Amino acid sequence: MEQKIPGGLKTTFLIHIIVGAIFGVGMLLYPQVWSLVGVNVTEPAMYRLVGAAILAFSASSWWGYQAANREQVKIIVKAEVVWTTLATLVFLWGLLFEGLPAILWMNAVIMAAFAIAFGYYSSRL
Repeated sequence: MEQKIPGGLKTTFLIHIIVGAIFGVGMLLYPQVWSLVGVNVTEPAMYRLVGAAILAFSASSWWGYQAANREQVKIIVKAEVVWTTLATLVFLWGLLFEGLPAILWMNAVIMAAFAIAFGYYSSRL
């Protein structure tokens, strides 16, 4: 018997799609916008690469959102756990040890929230 995807996971996928699309498109097409909040954008290509990665994970959340059962989303959720956890750690490292602008705490908190949510559902699939 196929088990349905929990509603909270569907909601997490949907929020991840929206947030990822905003940040991903922004970083891909307009990396210099980060300079407005104090981020030193010396290599726009690197920001574009990260924007592309964010959009790729947003696409995987779209597929997870469209899936019909738990088996179809297990690998997607595990990949999201890895991505969001590593991104959180990278932001924290930069904020604590490399002098990243305080505005990037917002990014760290967003990624940590996704890591917690995806981690929670990963343990229940």
